[in-house]
Formats: sequence, C-alpha cells, structure tokens
Amino acid sequence: MHIERNPNYIHHKDPNIARVIREVVFGMEDGMVSTFGAVTGIAAAVQDHYIVVLSGLVVIGVESISMAIGSYVSNKSERAIDERKLDEERAELKQFPEAEKEELVGMYVKDGWTQPLAEKMAEEASQKRELFLQEMAYRELKVFPDHKQEPLKSGVAMGVSYIIGGAIPLIPYLLFSNVSTAIVASLVVTPVGLMGLGALVTRYSKQPWVKIGVEMVLLGGTAAAVGYFVGQMVEKVILG
Repeated sequence: MHIERNPNYIHHKDPNIARVIREVVFGMEDGMVSTFGAVTGIAAAVQDHYIVVLSGLVVIGVESISMAIGSYVSNKSERAIDERKLDEERAELKQFPEAEKEELVGMYVKDGWTQPLAEKMAEEASQKRELFLQEMAYRELKVFPDHKQEPLKSGVAMGVSYIIGGAIPLIPYLLFSNVSTAIVASLVVTPVGLMGLGALVTRYSKQPWVKIGVEMVLLGGTAAAVGYFVGQMVEKVILG
C-alpha cells in the first residue's frame, strides 16, 4: 500500500538534517559575530586598512579550521560513545535476556501501554535480536542505531559556514580603503546577515522569522560590542 507523504517535511528528507542545520547556524553566526567584533575592535584601535583586512583574514582562516576540527572531533567522540553504549547493551541482552525483557516491559508500561500488551510487545521484541536492541537503545539509552552521525560532514559544514559568515563583515573592508567608511558599512551588512540567517532558520523551524532574526541581531550585536570595546581599551592602554 502506497502512503502519501508531504515531501516538504524535513524529517522525510534527512533524519540528520537538524544536526547539519545546527552546524550551519552555529558556524555562520559565530563567523559573523566573531569576525565583526574582531575587525571592528581592531579597526577602531589602529585605523589601518591593511592591518584590519589581514587580521580579519587570519581570524576567519584560523577560527574556521578550529571550529571544523572541533565539530568533527566532538561528533566523532559522541558517535564512539553511542557505539560503546550499544555494544554494552548488546552484551546485556545476550547475558541477561529475561531481566532486559522485564525492563522493557516496565518502559512500555511507563509510556502508557497496558501491562498485558506491554508483556506481549516485549516478548515479540525479545525474539528478534536487532529489534530487541533497537527498542532498548531507543527507550533506555536514547540512542538511535539507524541514525549514524557523520563527523566529517558536520565538520565541513561548520568550517564552510564559518567562512561564509565571517566574510560578511569583512567584505566592506575589501571594498572601502577608508576604515571609517568600512566600519559603518560592516555595521550595516552584519545585522542584515544575521537577520537573513534567522530567516533561514525559520524556513525549517516554522517560527516567526522576525522574532528569530531580531534575536540573532541582539545576541550577535552584544558579542560584537564586546569586541569593539576591547579594541578601544587596547588602544588606550597599550597604544596610549
């Protein structure tokens, strides 16, 4: 029997899409905010076009690699931990099948199934090794055996997203040699970029894009302001 499904529902496209979106949003937001805060602070302190551009490129280059590696390592570690949990659960199912079956019955009942039906379901699941493991993994460990994480994909998404996000506040400094003009232009395009990122998020979350966009701008603006004032302090304390 063919079942009609809405192709626009994201969980029908890719069960891991939420993880990819998280990496993209995190990377782009951090790229915009970190780069904007850094170059604005440096520009305010030194007023040297060449130094500002060079510093921005260094920030984007180093941070994008760092973020990509961090995402890759963290996702790989999480996958390794999940695999160990599954191995341990697989061993328990083999050594203590009755105890595990009783545990599954208890979880079914806790979820709202009647005791007789829970016992029947647990008995059926226990007869099929992979189904038994899948049920215990999902209900006890909150691990989904079929949803394999892709650390490399997450790392690349994070790194590329950071570069794209970081380029937005830096572009004005590539277009305008006058640092003061570039600061103003960067101050304009960065909030627009954050609003656009918020709108991108709502395409999947279905939340009001204005609300998320404004939230992005406020949070990002706060972080960027810190970078600016640090730059001012550097100018006064170190450069005199």
